[in-house]
Amino acid sequence: MTPHHPAERDAGASVTPTDYEIRIKGRLSDTLSGAFEDFTTAVRPAETVMRGEVRDQSELHGVLERIQSLGLELIEVRRLEGD
Repeated sequence: MTPHHPAERDAGASVTPTDYEIRIKGRLSDTLSGAFEDFTTAVRPAETVMRGEVRDQSELHGVLERIQSLGLELIEVRRLEGD
């Protein structure tokens, strides 16, 4: 039996975007917030809260890698459940 890559197995499956909330330590500048243009941002005194839709795990990992590459400190990633 040949193992299959998950993307190959799910190639025909429909993808439903999922809402996520991502908390970053500190206040993101407008420039840094621009790196996450698909997310809405709310700046709080000690953190920035970003919310947005993520299509799949690959896109989520891309967002997390961008956070790391910008030297930002991740506080929390939370999948938001639908109503």
